Amino acid sequence: MADNKDSTHFGYRSVDPRDKAGLVRGVFDSVAGKYDVMNDLMSMGVHRLWKRYAVELAGVRRGQTILDLASGTGDLADRFADLVGPDGLVLMTDINAAMLSVGRDRMVDRGHAGNLAYAQVNAEELPFPDDTFDLITIAFGLRNVTDKQKALESMYRALKPGGRALVLEFSKPLNKPLEKLYDLYSFQVLPRIGDLVAKDADSYRYLAESIRMHPDQETLKGMMEQAGFERCDVHNLTGGIVAVHRGFKF
Repeated sequence: MADNKDSTHFGYRSVDPRDKAGLVRGVFDSVAGKYDVMNDLMSMGVHRLWKRYAVELAGVRRGQTILDLASGTGDLADRFADLVGPDGLVLMTDINAAMLSVGRDRMVDRGHAGNLAYAQVNAEELPFPDDTFDLITIAFGLRNVTDKQKALESMYRALKPGGRALVLEFSKPLNKPLEKLYDLYSFQVLPRIGDLVAKDADSYRYLAESIRMHPDQETLKGMMEQAGFERCDVHNLTGGIVAVHRGFKF
């Protein structure tokens, strides 16, 4: 769903675009410590399969340079670091310092060093030269970005010719019965889990709302094409609850 220049969406609320990043930061500051536990509970572990599929679509090769945006606790970066090998580089980034800190600690615990680096980065204004990365990914983070179109354009600019971008994100269920069931779970069950486990029902209510305000499959594909990406495709998972969008730079 498109925002105008004077306002944007924070869940179902209309807010000043200058305020959204701070509001999102508050959500993830609150949930960072319980993020992995909540991901497993919310998706019943299926998020691991979604991420595995995205990694397979990425087609990573040894020696490549990868930018992982909104890395969170590093599920994608962890796998990419193994795939690029000692001659490659994975840059694990997040706009939120608390999430990046949790992710960095997790990667250290998993023994990653040398080919994994960290940076606090805003996806809308990537501080990298043109044509830098072989692959740019963002998993479950684009919906929290204030100006999604600007972020996609920034990703395109930073990709090398021949490179590709992957967006793994919640999307729109493909049939009405599933959509109704998903709404019931999102707005009735999810905030209660957040309250019980993370002591924060409001943040998980925002997450459910942010999913509903995110562009659907065809809209996001169109936004990627507008940013310059070619051969864009969409891979629906779990009945469209989640989708992987992929685009190439030639």
